[in-house]
Amino acid sequence: MRVAANRGYENSRYIHFSREEWAELRAATPLVLGEEDLADLRGINEKLSLEEIASIYLPLSRLLNLYVAAAQSLYKVTDTFLGSPATKVPYIIGIGGSVAVGKSTTARILQALLSRWPDHPRVDLVTTDGFLHPNRVLEERGLMRRKGFPESYDQRRLVRFLADVKSGRDEVAAPVYSHLTYDIIPDERRVVKQPDIVILEGLNVLQSGDLCLGKQSTFVSDFFDFSIYVDADVRDIERWYVDRFLTFKNTVFKDENSYFRRYVDFTDEEAIREAEGIWGEINGPNLRENILPTRERAQLILEKSSRHEVKKVRLRKI
Repeated sequence: MRVAANRGYENSRYIHFSREEWAELRAATPLVLGEEDLADLRGINEKLSLEEIASIYLPLSRLLNLYVAAAQSLYKVTDTFLGSPATKVPYIIGIGGSVAVGKSTTARILQALLSRWPDHPRVDLVTTDGFLHPNRVLEERGLMRRKGFPESYDQRRLVRFLADVKSGRDEVAAPVYSHLTYDIIPDERRVVKQPDIVILEGLNVLQSGDLCLGKQSTFVSDFFDFSIYVDADVRDIERWYVDRFLTFKNTVFKDENSYFRRYVDFTDEEAIREAEGIWGEINGPNLRENILPTRERAQLILEKSSRHEVKKVRLRKI
């Protein structure tokens, strides 16, 4: 399998798999999700199927299960060497990629699958949206039209959160973001209580830019045990973003508390033009300048087709 999967890519840092080759690596891993679970897992305008879960995400959950077991053994060995009591250290998985590429769906699927493995039943999912600066701060700094760019996040707080999680603290709190109000929810926290696995999902999680924390630069990705990048052709991602915006315009934007309620009275043609404008000014440049350059830092890359299905998988060689 390895030779077949890697044919023609001998000089690559990755092992390349077609969809069919990757699906074979599921081995005997059982499918523990049913049709009733799909509604909670799929994103807007995504046609997630059980076949997609079986072919792509079950092999990935099997791989991650093996990695988690190996990491747990390594922690025990280190504790034995140091003569210290065993400390529970969560395994951290980072998932990056563009707006509208489906990274949130990937994170939800992996959370559902990994939590069903007996060795690590507690799997928490945290998004970096909660670490965006509040709108008040973004407005003061002139960054409201840069939301999602690296400078719009409280990087220090995010790094501190991951450091506390990785140190095995009993409880670590993260801020909560509302996509309805498009802002941080005051005084609301998401508490992580020593889970077995933490999945961190966000646009720029694989970046390694200067954070300048004291005398030492520490990056979000420094805390990852495994990292995934969800990839697709930029033209497809833009189309998915526009389609999603149009769907939101006709659904969630109608909520009286929605930050985007002003778009409800737009015609579909006007909404499409607005979405294309937002993509061209904000999401497209952020993808090209900040997100896409981090792709090769991921240990695994899921490459999607125009139909939102994963067509190829690349796994970093060890």
